[in-house]
Amino acid sequence: MKQEEVIALIKVDFPDAEVLVEGADCNFSCVVISSKFEGLGLLKKQKAVLATVKEQIASGELHAMSVKAYTPQQWAEFSG
Repeated sequence: MKQEEVIALIKVDFPDAEVLVEGADCNFSCVVISSKFEGLGLLKKQKAVLATVKEQIASGELHAMSVKAYTPQQWAEFSG
């Protein structure tokens, strides 16, 4: 897979998101910043993002993806 493909898959469920992806082939790490994460805990945010690539993981097209998910406010505090 390519980074652009991973971003496109995530943006289907998180169209407002800013998505930063690193990696290549079948191993990626991503940061997803979206207002849809408001009120969700860390694990629920990660699960929501991983659900967007569930089929690619099941098929082996995507082997591993680490996820860091933030609300816009959390991202501003983290990256500030």
